[in-house]
Order: sequence, then C-alpha cells, then structure tokens
Amino acid sequence: MFEIDIKGKPGYLLGRQLGVGETAPNFTVVDKNLQPVELADFAGRVIVLNSLPSVDTPDCKKQLIKFNQEVSLLHNGIILSVSMDLPFALSRFCGTYGIRNVIATSDYQYQDFGMKYGTIIADLKILARAVFVIDKEGIIRYAEYVKAQTDLPDFNAVYETVKKYA
Repeated sequence: MFEIDIKGKPGYLLGRQLGVGETAPNFTVVDKNLQPVELADFAGRVIVLNSLPSVDTPDCKKQLIKFNQEVSLLHNGIILSVSMDLPFALSRFCGTYGIRNVIATSDYQYQDFGMKYGTIIADLKILARAVFVIDKEGIIRYAEYVKAQTDLPDFNAVYETVKKYA
C-alpha cells in the first residue's frame, strides 16, 4: 500500500497505483447532474485527470481554480476532475468560483475511479490528491500521487507533459 501524509498522520491508499506507460483504465463517475461519465467518453483527446479530496478545502479550491485558468494549454484536450464530493456540492462550487473549463465529477456512487487509480484514502474513504496526463491513445504519460495532501501537484510538470502530447 502507498502511504501518504494526511495532516501529519499516515494514511494508505486503496487500489493499485498506476504509472507512466500504462493504459489508463476506463471508469464511471457522475457529473453535476447525476449523469454517468466515463473516461472513454473523451477518447482521442489529451486528458488531465485531476483527483482531489474535496472542493470544500482550500488546497483543492486552489488546484481546481488553477487548472480552470490554464485549460488553454490543452489545445482541444480536457481537464476531468474527480472527488467524492456530492454532485450538488460540485455544482455549487463550480457556480460560485466560475469553474467552466474543468469537468467536475464525483466518484461517490461507484468508487470506480478511486479503486482503479489507487486514490481512495483507506481510513477516510475520500480521494487522495493525484494528477494523471493521458495521451490521445489512452496511455498515461504523467502520474503524480501527492504524498502530503496539503501540498499541490507539480503544475509545471503537468503542463510540460500536456505540451509534449497535445
């Protein structure tokens, strides 16, 4: 099990952590309108897959706002964000902060994404902070599991990978 730091305490992730070069597993989550969304819905595009604990935390808020502002780097790609937040909370958050360029989704119903990407924090049953860049062929080209959940991902590394595969 992969160990992470949650406010100074150790936590463990469920599922298998994925690495660069692996095929990105398909998964089903729900959008803000409770409609199913699959990774396969975006086949043929570069995808930034953003996993986070909750939109109602300061660091997650920063992360989503930053990705929302930088979406132009994707050149016809998408940013898909996944948390365990209820779709109603996602809708409220996106409306309040003008999040229009990120597709905010929830894994609360199936935990399909969290198990397949190894991001469920065992004790809390929320998702860990992680970022993946998936190329147009569905191969993971960047994978970062953020060890300290109060840290943000390496945005520059994400953007450099996106530029390479866009």
